[in-house]
Amino acid sequence: MLNATTTTAANQPVTETPPAAELAAFCKASSDPLRLQVLRVLREDSFGVSELCSIFGIRQPALSHHLKVLAGAGLVATRREGNSIFYRRAQLGQRAELEGLQSELFIAVDRIELPPAIDKGLKALYRQREENSRHFFRDNADKFRQQQDLIASYQQYAGTVAEILHDAPLMQRNVALEVGPGDGSFLLELAPNFKRVVALDVEAAMLKQARERAENAGLDNIEFIHGDTGDKRLRAFQADCVVINMVLHHTPDPAQILRDAADCLAPGGVVLVTDLCAHDQGWARENCGDLWLGFDPADLTSWARDAGLDEVASVYLAQRNGFQVQVRLFGHRSISKGKTA
Repeated sequence: MLNATTTTAANQPVTETPPAAELAAFCKASSDPLRLQVLRVLREDSFGVSELCSIFGIRQPALSHHLKVLAGAGLVATRREGNSIFYRRAQLGQRAELEGLQSELFIAVDRIELPPAIDKGLKALYRQREENSRHFFRDNADKFRQQQDLIASYQQYAGTVAEILHDAPLMQRNVALEVGPGDGSFLLELAPNFKRVVALDVEAAMLKQARERAENAGLDNIEFIHGDTGDKRLRAFQADCVVINMVLHHTPDPAQILRDAADCLAPGGVVLVTDLCAHDQGWARENCGDLWLGFDPADLTSWARDAGLDEVASVYLAQRNGFQVQVRLFGHRSISKGKTA
């Protein structure tokens, strides 16, 4: 839809044309093939300027110009993380007059197949992000709890997470999957409440800690898998609940993690996510191995929606140190509709 409509006193519809300058900027921004490819890459993730330069293989001044044009048209938004600025797609509805055009443009852009060179650059960047995260946890596995406590200690949100899980509208409680169980603290909550629990971690040192904690607690219904959410072994079962506690901000592609989690779900299953809200404490990157400085709740909602999940429940917990924790429960659309009804 190019035009919005209003109604006069005589109840006659009158079309409203977007301001000419905004429409011209929109058309200019969407008329360049490279800018369309940038929008395609930003479909499910946000990137810094240097990361985008690496993906596209172009120099920063040239890319910065294209990003400025896209931002001026309201097609991308920025977010500061410490000393870095990250770009993502602008959310629909920021400019009501152009919302229809923006929606149709994004739909068309998402049909674009990325050239092999750009796709290769994107995959290389994700590998680098993942390696940075793995390197940190390899070197700091013995200090995991201490570093987590710098931002949000497990005790500060564990009770809320357990309560939301207890109240979750699950059809059955056969299998639970925890992605990135850390030192295994929440496994002690999952094991008594599900017949089978699967603990998945990409870092062997962390998985060893979780296994030792479970063994010390006498738990015998937990299977430990060294791998990521794309591991083929996860296809052997369907989980009634997937738990992702304080993991997404360490992962190179959070949206992909949510898609993989949704693919693992049994009918009526839920995904329980705990993570930080967006913050500007750049020291967390070096001291805590964070790839992302938290997330805007709207981003988690959008990624979940793209994965076929809707929100069931949400709780936000303020920390004394200024950080805020979001606890989000997502479920298949039939479950979430039943909850609100």
